[in-house]
Amino acid sequence: MLSRNRWLVLAVVSSALLLIVIDMTVLYTALPRLTHDLGASATEKLWIVNAYPLVVAGLLPGLGTLGDRVGHKRMFLLGLVVFGAASALAAFAPTPQVLIAARVLLAVGAAMMMPATLSLIRLTFTDESERAFAIGVWAAVASGGAALGPVLGGLLLEHFWWGSVFLINVPVVLVALLAGAVLLENRPGHADRPWDLIGSLQVLVGLVGVTFAIKEISKRSPDPALALPALILGLAFLTLFVRRQRRSAHPLIDFTLFSNPRFSAGVATALTASGALVGVELVLSQHVQLVQNLTPLQAGLVILPIPAAAFFAGPLTGLALPRIGTMRVLWVALLATGLSLVAYLLLRNGSAALSIAALAVMGFSVGAAMTGASSAVMLSAPEDRAGMAASVEEVSYELGGALGVALLGSLMTAIYTRSLVLPDHLAIAPEARDSLDEALILSEALPPEQAAAVTSLARRAFESAFIGVTVVAVVILIAMAVLIRRVAYRAPRQSGTASSAAR
Repeated sequence: MLSRNRWLVLAVVSSALLLIVIDMTVLYTALPRLTHDLGASATEKLWIVNAYPLVVAGLLPGLGTLGDRVGHKRMFLLGLVVFGAASALAAFAPTPQVLIAARVLLAVGAAMMMPATLSLIRLTFTDESERAFAIGVWAAVASGGAALGPVLGGLLLEHFWWGSVFLINVPVVLVALLAGAVLLENRPGHADRPWDLIGSLQVLVGLVGVTFAIKEISKRSPDPALALPALILGLAFLTLFVRRQRRSAHPLIDFTLFSNPRFSAGVATALTASGALVGVELVLSQHVQLVQNLTPLQAGLVILPIPAAAFFAGPLTGLALPRIGTMRVLWVALLATGLSLVAYLLLRNGSAALSIAALAVMGFSVGAAMTGASSAVMLSAPEDRAGMAASVEEVSYELGGALGVALLGSLMTAIYTRSLVLPDHLAIAPEARDSLDEALILSEALPPEQAAAVTSLARRAFESAFIGVTVVAVVILIAMAVLIRRVAYRAPRQSGTASSAAR
């Protein structure tokens, strides 16, 4: 049954993966309306977006190992149950605090499912060519799905309330749950394999602490009493995690793999590409809504070229990798992503066709970078560490998205706050300096003349923030492309196929 229904199995795990990656970005178009309806502060807004990818990244290593113990089918189905329940809770969350908690629960379900998706594909497809195609589909969904989130969010918000971006998950989860129970092979896990709960908690606390510190430092009036302890705590826990893994006989992450230049380049590319994609989409979706006055659906359509091109990039890049070489794909794709952002920045107020073309090039380049990164990571690890390599690959994507939101989102707030200068005679609350959407909400209570002045100044400040964030993203992308190119040409030449892949 398993072999006969293998393509249905691929459809089931791909639909679950699509939900996981879409939920990382689906709130971007819903954020302004959600903030207005729930009365979320700038800090709460940042954590509503960031809690999900951050917790997923922190839990992936531990829950991936747990899947080896209890069986990937069981972990996948349990993850679907948690994800569906959390989606319903998020859809009807009455307060920002409840929504943040629901996003954390969503992350737990996603972290249970994500390692199982790739493991189930490898288990189901025994033919090498079919397995390569199936993994290519997995990579395309992983790279294009996150970019599809704002489009889906905009489409739903055109007709429904903000909770619909979560409620849409429930019927998909129910179908996948029923299909998975019937189609997936129930293979027992390996009860003798350890599960390092302490290590998983260490990396989770470390990531949360560092991200909180970044968020606090980016504020207009940062509180060192909060930022410094959070940074110290985060770095301390990450240090403890690394030391624990180095001493462990069964580490969640084997750091000796990073001595391979191609493996390290793949991880760095995954972090950089996913961070740029998620971070830029965050600021772009808010820019077109709050500055250009587009509806959520229109904002989603503006961003549509990114996921559309990314979906095509995955399989096409997979076909080209043997001829071009993995390392060359990595640095060229990152360079093209950076240059396409420069083009969009210069063309965004001009021809719509050229702006769309620039975003399409960005989407294709990001998709190519992520596909090349997956290949570099998986092919650089020995066969007996393939599962660990897959875990590192998925953590890189999720962590990159979390850092993209934390760094670029916090930078956007910082630049906006420092750029907004309001005349003293405007009687508006200080919260207007925290974010553009809060300034627009507060201006609703002002007389028309003062409201127009606040709106104009706030949008001008946000425009400066958008330009600043984009420039920083470009610098990071190009710098990483240059670094990987240098590593590629310094790496020792190997014979045969490995040499081609390394170049």
